[in-house]
Amino acid sequence: MKDKDPVKARGQEAPGSSGREEVLSSESESSGEPGIAPEPAAGAESALAAGEVPVSAEGLRDRWLRAEAELQNFRRRAQRDLEEARRFTEERVLLEMISMLDDLERGLESAREAGAPDPWVQGVQLVAQRMGDYLAGLGITPTHPLGERFDPEFHEALLEVDAPPGTEPGEIVQVVRKGYRRNGRALRAARVVVARRPGGEGH
Repeated sequence: MKDKDPVKARGQEAPGSSGREEVLSSESESSGEPGIAPEPAAGAESALAAGEVPVSAEGLRDRWLRAEAELQNFRRRAQRDLEEARRFTEERVLLEMISMLDDLERGLESAREAGAPDPWVQGVQLVAQRMGDYLAGLGITPTHPLGERFDPEFHEALLEVDAPPGTEPGEIVQVVRKGYRRNGRALRAARVVVARRPGGEGH
């Protein structure tokens, strides 16, 4: 058997090889070779975001002033709350001392009425006096408002009675418990009995 014509064989191979080149060319184009448009840069969105209208210098200054004002207000409120808490605590202790002083004074009256020895009475009286001096050093003074007009800021009315002769309605006719003031402000209201108009019309 004779071999095939080599010329014909070469002629048959030529079309096949050309087809493979076309396939390779199309694959190279689809794989991102020249001819394909590039994708946008990854930082494009962030650049757009950064391109928003910037805050002006005047706007920044306004924000800073507002923040500074809020901080100053907060500091003032905190200082005021601290002072109120401290004053409340001090007054609680002072009121306890005043109550103890009341007990000492009542004990002195009972001791005198019972005829207690003078040295004992004098000793208790000295303690009460020193407590009163200490309170006075803090600006605390007792009040005994007999004959004064009733003032709800400094007085606590326990009872109303018909005005005795020579007194006016609204006048304090009896002090049940003396009051105390601290620097002109009521620390403990005095408990009093107040005169009223005859017939119970009030003052």
